[in-house]
Amino acid sequence: MLIKTRGIVLNYLKYRETSIIARIYTEERGVQSYIVNGVRKAKPPGRIALFQPFTLLDMVAYVSPRGGLTRLSEYRCLRPFRSIPYDVRKSSVVLFLSEVAGRTLREEEENPALFEFLYDAIVAFDEQQTGFENFPLLFLLNLASYLGFGPESGQQITEQVAFASDVNQSSTARSTVLRFQEFEHFYDDLLHQPEQAAIPNGRVRRDLLNILLRYYQLHIEGLGDVRSLDVLSEVLAEL
Repeated sequence: MLIKTRGIVLNYLKYRETSIIARIYTEERGVQSYIVNGVRKAKPPGRIALFQPFTLLDMVAYVSPRGGLTRLSEYRCLRPFRSIPYDVRKSSVVLFLSEVAGRTLREEEENPALFEFLYDAIVAFDEQQTGFENFPLLFLLNLASYLGFGPESGQQITEQVAFASDVNQSSTARSTVLRFQEFEHFYDDLLHQPEQAAIPNGRVRRDLLNILLRYYQLHIEGLGDVRSLDVLSEVLAEL
């Protein structure tokens, strides 16, 4: 059986000499993995670019009644990016967010609201020419809501992370809460008035992102360390 669906590329693995296994968040079936043959051949060139993180695809895919790995019958770029591949800041953000999304999106069933959020956020980010420094934070805060653990306040984030840092709930944890309290109003602004959120510099933005990732780790089993965070941190330091 074949289905036609939109898809958002999360990542891929090399498979044999010229093929890949692409992990894609699809509109019709949630997270799916597909064998894509021949995209690593020298000719025709450029086809592997269609499977870079967050590429938006229009696809026809095989569906197996037993589930598991299948193949793509047809695929094309649904909306070519205007800026993401050509701006090192944006491409670093996408690399980071696609890694987080790849580890947190696991359901193999349709979720139209989540798909539309991802699709619209990626398109908006590609089109935004300036003022996108807070996009990683806004993306993760909104994604958490779709995943079922969206925070309602900055205090909720900082207290959970601070107390989880010390299993004994000791004075060390309480001092961590006090230290983290300086970040609460930034999260509150991002959650409730994002267009007016004023984060002073890249260092604060990096600290906010680190705390938010630890919040994610409390709610997503096996999330682990996000390797691309170091790259993004260097970029954020310059913003």
